[in-house]
Amino acid sequence: MRVRPISPELLVEELADRLAAEEGGAGRLRVAVDGPPAAEPGRLAEALVDPLRVRGRPAVRIDAADFLRPASLRYEQGRTNPEAYYLGWLDEAGLRREVLDPAGPAGTGRILPSLWNAETDRATRAEYLRLPPGGVVLVSGPLLLGGGLPFDLAIHLVLSPGALARRTPEPERWTLPAFARYADEVVPASFADVVIRLDDPRHPALVEPETVR
Repeated sequence: MRVRPISPELLVEELADRLAAEEGGAGRLRVAVDGPPAAEPGRLAEALVDPLRVRGRPAVRIDAADFLRPASLRYEQGRTNPEAYYLGWLDEAGLRREVLDPAGPAGTGRILPSLWNAETDRATRAEYLRLPPGGVVLVSGPLLLGGGLPFDLAIHLVLSPGALARRTPEPERWTLPAFARYADEVVPASFADVVIRLDDPRHPALVEPETVR
């Protein structure tokens, strides 16, 4: 593997070019932008929306934080339990049912942009959106890979343990064991389609396979 430094602006352009060239089911594309909150996966996903539209691929960004399970389930083992955070915070069934399956090969393209408001602990009652053929849905958030969610392409943002600890606010450091377990058990960097090192967000780097000569 080789590590290729790249500017944040050029990274967005290269990713938009690649996604625009990909074909998913029914012409739609389901993309995971996976990374811990410290890596700001939502920021990258949002930055891709307009460049994809310019390239003729209508894009919608979905925040996995809007598909969490109710507080009674998330906090069943306590509010700061890393195992529960790792295994049970994300409503994978809801995300699959409302977003990924409808955007898939046999889907209608009718997707729900949000399901649950974690702050009010109530359903968002959001209106459904229509993702047309050729559309791209970008799902951003942590711990998205390895659980069988049907993504067509996965972007994984990786931080070294030291950088992750430094960039995670003190009130959220209880989540760090969950990300260590994710790296050890799922090893998303070994199978994601795009791996980006973000120890310094001003200087990202693409991890790429060595070219065989």
